[in-house]
Amino acid sequence: METFTARTQAFHRLHATGCFVMPNPWDEGSARLLFQLGFPALATTSAGFAWSLGRPDNGVTLDEALAHFRAISASVPVPVNADFEGGFAVAPEGVAANVARAAVTGIAGLSIEDSTGVASEPLFDVPLAVERVRAARRAIDESGTGVLLTARSEGFLVGRPDLDATIRRLTAFAQAGADCLYAPGLRSMAEIAAVVRAVSPRPVNVLAGGGSVTVAGLSEAGVRRVSVGGALARAAWSGFFDAAREIAEKGTFTRLSAAVPFGTLNGAFARPKD
Repeated sequence: METFTARTQAFHRLHATGCFVMPNPWDEGSARLLFQLGFPALATTSAGFAWSLGRPDNGVTLDEALAHFRAISASVPVPVNADFEGGFAVAPEGVAANVARAAVTGIAGLSIEDSTGVASEPLFDVPLAVERVRAARRAIDESGTGVLLTARSEGFLVGRPDLDATIRRLTAFAQAGADCLYAPGLRSMAEIAAVVRAVSPRPVNVLAGGGSVTVAGLSEAGVRRVSVGGALARAAWSGFFDAAREIAEKGTFTRLSAAVPFGTLNGAFARPKD
């Protein structure tokens, strides 16, 4: 098996210095448009993909997710990071087996979460969460692919916004072999800077979803990577809802005049002639 493809090498280099934005397409079309805008890497979004199938987040199967990774990776020449949710397993052995399958889909990176999906106990206990990351690390190393491993702590998204506890988890994940650390939902630049300091020199990913945050500000705080999760998909759905509701409720079509011109989209997706 080929070790460290050009894409995985490029993805690792992106994490070595500076700060880059890695937006999240939800299908091949949105991936190709983002590539054309010049982004150096892309990331899948579990929510955006699920919505495109008419399902809620975490509503796709492992096989569907793997096929999605293959499709997105094949649609663009830049590195793609896979939102692998919780690894589609609870036990570390299951996480390892599934990560091994994901690592050979053409992706350059993947992430593993510590959320359980159970409201009463939304996070895995720390020892189990760490073993899950360690299992993912082992599976990637055995695959020989060089896929970059991101470990996510979801406390700020699941009602456990404890910065100290989040930092302890991220630090333990780094020690277990995570290449990049990610705590989506951090609420302030002070919290972001604290995470960056705690796990340094490992790179940190930050979720940007609006507000006054800027790439320049995040870069100054030491952030290496910025993603947007399902926000671009939600923005696209917002335009769809606004136009469709106007038609349904008013019988008028004015919002359609603001749509991207047919020729622009058609040209963006046109295949070069031989």
